[in-house]
Amino acid sequence: MNRKKLLGTPYYIWSAMFIIIPLCMVFYYGLTDKNGAFTLENITAMALAEHAKALWLALGLSLISTLICLLLAYPLALILTGLKVNQHSFIVLIFILPMWMNFLLRTLAWQTILEKTGVLNSLLSFLHLPALNIINTPYAIIVGMVYNFLPFMVLPIYNSLAKIDQNLVHAARDLGADGMQVFLKITLPLTLPGIISGITMVFIPALTTFVISKLLGGSKVLLIGNVVEEEFTQAGNWHLGSGLSIVLMLFIIVNMVVSTIFDKDGEGSVL
Repeated sequence: MNRKKLLGTPYYIWSAMFIIIPLCMVFYYGLTDKNGAFTLENITAMALAEHAKALWLALGLSLISTLICLLLAYPLALILTGLKVNQHSFIVLIFILPMWMNFLLRTLAWQTILEKTGVLNSLLSFLHLPALNIINTPYAIIVGMVYNFLPFMVLPIYNSLAKIDQNLVHAARDLGADGMQVFLKITLPLTLPGIISGITMVFIPALTTFVISKLLGGSKVLLIGNVVEEEFTQAGNWHLGSGLSIVLMLFIIVNMVVSTIFDKDGEGSVL
């Protein structure tokens, strides 16, 4: 038993250095002013017009992106579970292959595709179709979010579908249930943990992202993640940046609590 604890020592050190200590620093800076005195001004600053606008816009785009990912991921996961083993293994590999590429490079690729003189408009021009001015708009950010986070929705749903005992489906059909009834009464309830897990895995990074909105939204679309990033890197105001980060943590905690309630046994886990 002691040997097992010793083997976990590198993980404990890593967790302390890169999780616990940074979180303590965020709370310290977020709850103090430049003189080190306790204050809640950094947290209540979220109510300021410019911060609230960025937060609500980030929430709106995150919810839209999460919904689109769900609508795309569920049918895809159903298709994958219906394929033969060798077929779906290859397709799953192809699907997650872009995840092996750097996140920044994937987003830059979409910037090249969507810009005014990019690949998409060049193709539309070749086909004598009107150009799309989508870059530097919320629509471009949604495209980037869906592309980057879709695999995180597919995998937990696919995992939940793969765990369903097909005898339940066959029994329901033998009792006269049609396809829609089987889906609503058996498939959907049994895959709810995977859905909740997928929503959590997409919504949280979408809410806090600043790279996608910075590259695809430009300076015209400012999300709360960009506000926090600018406070740390440009304004040098770690206290305000940390205070705003604490508010974002509250949304993340609520999301994780909901996920825990609906997926107590971790059935939606991709592991």
